[in-house]
Amino acid sequence: MAHAGIAVIRQLLGETRSAPTTLLERRENLASLAGAPPAPEDVAVETIELAERPAERLTPVGAAGGSVILYLHGGGYCSGSLDTHRGLAGAIALASGTTVVTLDYRLAPEDPFPAALNDTLLAFDQLRPERVAIAGDSAGGGLALATAVALRDRGGALPDALALLSPWVDLTQTAASMTTLAAVDPVLTAEALTQMADGYLAGTDARTTLASPLFADLGGLPPMRIDVGSDEVLLDDSTTLAERARAAGVDATVQVWPEMIHVFPAFPPELVPEAAESIAGVAAFLVQHLGG
Repeated sequence: MAHAGIAVIRQLLGETRSAPTTLLERRENLASLAGAPPAPEDVAVETIELAERPAERLTPVGAAGGSVILYLHGGGYCSGSLDTHRGLAGAIALASGTTVVTLDYRLAPEDPFPAALNDTLLAFDQLRPERVAIAGDSAGGGLALATAVALRDRGGALPDALALLSPWVDLTQTAASMTTLAAVDPVLTAEALTQMADGYLAGTDARTTLASPLFADLGGLPPMRIDVGSDEVLLDDSTTLAERARAAGVDATVQVWPEMIHVFPAFPPELVPEAAESIAGVAAFLVQHLGG
């Protein structure tokens, strides 16, 4: 029997994924679909500046100091905001008992690669000397991984852990799941991803390792947990990443959730109980590696 909650979400999404849109229209679509969900009760939201960008500090009641989770929102590098991801970031803060900081990194096409990466690198530096884990969804998951690769390459401090939700880590759109799962993914298409990748790359080769970190040397990276739905075109990004990370000696696990779709942890747990289960697992993983 099909998952009842996912069926409702599929109906609500309708033909959104395949509607012909510009990058700026995709930005408006995500803002409209996601809205501006509040942080959960018992999570205080403070507006701050980080890396010379707007940011928010989401602190659950009773959070211990000394550790922070830097959360990077998805949206194909051309959309997404503090508003669209406040609910998801707040849920991770509440489940982990740890402060989460969200960053309004610069977006394409106005600010293409490597602007977003430069913002996250500076944000990481400014959050230190707190212990820092990095989490993100979709493009934010790819950006989290690219940030860790760049930090490793320059030497010095690394994040304590990476938590990646449906990460987009291969901007070439050549993985098999782009074709084999095209008919069941209600959110993304290879064509839409390529349009967003073109806006972000602005002529940079899609296999550039800090844009598509799946192709990077993954050795020496911190432990990572990857959560992905079985019914999304980005499935192979996650499973191949886990395989390559483990081959490079990284402690990497991937959780493939049956019937789930792109960034399912963001959905209401009343409809999708797996969203709360995934967030709880991510939170436990991050707390373990942050020393909480």
